[in-house]
Order: sequence, then structure tokens, then C-alpha cells
Amino acid sequence: MKRRIFISYQHLDRMKAKGFNLLKHNKNVDVDFVGRHLLDPVNSTNEQYIKSRIKEMMHGTSVTVVLVGRETCDSQWVQWEIDQSLAKDHPNGIMAIRLEDARLPESCPVSDALRDAGAEIIDWDAHTFADAIERAAVAAGRVPTIKRAAAAAVDDESCAREASII
Repeated sequence: MKRRIFISYQHLDRMKAKGFNLLKHNKNVDVDFVGRHLLDPVNSTNEQYIKSRIKEMMHGTSVTVVLVGRETCDSQWVQWEIDQSLAKDHPNGIMAIRLEDARLPESCPVSDALRDAGAEIIDWDAHTFADAIERAAVAAGRVPTIKRAAAAAVDDESCAREASII
């Protein structure tokens, strides 16, 4: 079962967000998700309409992945998306991926929102994304995905067998 994630980013990082979304097609990276996002600009300046489109994209997701770039810190939209992710009937797990040009001071609107959400912040390393997404989902009380839960059950069974041999 693929985890459904919402991708939050500051508009200057749009190409990096598109690259992140494409990782699910890379055979060399073990990350599998259904990305929900607004990677294509909304053809409107109406704030309420834009917010309704974002909420529509968030619907049915279990994790919000915040891509943190150079200008993300003061983004009111990213902060709003984090707040909305937590305000859902079934709140999303929140995690952040620090892009190479990231600037995330101790105290700024997005840093504060991530800290308040208990978000894990990781550096860009595609090989760590799947586990970090899963940790965020589990932290929010979401059931582990079947693939990962099955792998954990096999590990538990192996440990139990090993313990009974000793």
C-alpha cells in the first residue's frame, strides 16, 4: 500500500518539489508514495480559492512532507499548510526535508510550526525518505503501511525464532 503524502514547498523550490515527486519512478530509490500537491500553479489570485484547492489536495493524505529551501522560513503558505495538515479530522504526520540551500533559523514561522508539530527534519538523502515518511505517519497515529508492517513482522518472527534457539 502506498502512503499518500502532501508535498508542501515555497514556490521558489517548485522544480525541486517536482524532482522529489519524480523519485517514486526512480528504480534506484526505495520510496513509494502517491504525491498530492499543487506543482502546477493555480490560475487564480483569489486566496480563498487557492486555499480550497490546497485542502482538496490534502484530503486523504496521511503525511505532509515540507521541503525546506532558502526562502521557506517566512512562507505564510507553508506555515498555513502545516497548520491545515494538523487541523484535519485525522491529522497528518509532518516531516521536513532540508534542501541544500536551506535556511531554517531557530525561530521563524515555519521553524516554529515544524517544532510545534514535532516534525523530524532530515537532510536531502533519497535513501532515507521512505523510512522518514513512515515514522511521521506512525507518529501521527497512522497504521504502518502493509509492506513495512510485513517486513517488521518477519523481523519479529526471526528474532523470536532466534530467541527460542538460545
